[in-house]
Amino acid sequence: MKKYETTAGYVTRTETLAKLLELLKEAEDCCYVISHLHRTEDSKQEALLATGWRAVGQMISLIHRKVIEIAKGKLQ
Repeated sequence: MKKYETTAGYVTRTETLAKLLELLKEAEDCCYVISHLHRTEDSKQEALLATGWRAVGQMISLIHRKVIEIAKGKLQ
């Protein structure tokens, strides 16, 4: 189980959101690395997988931006 930063023994919303955003960025980066690694192979299947992983990274980026909007209270 992950440890969460606390203030006076309580988990804070700000720290938890910051942690979530950090993890989303890390997941996005991992998707791009996996995509790059698939690009190093010379087959159509590997190229397709690379494109898929890049798309997953872009979707995670979109989620990252939406979480920021929610945190700011601007999601409509």
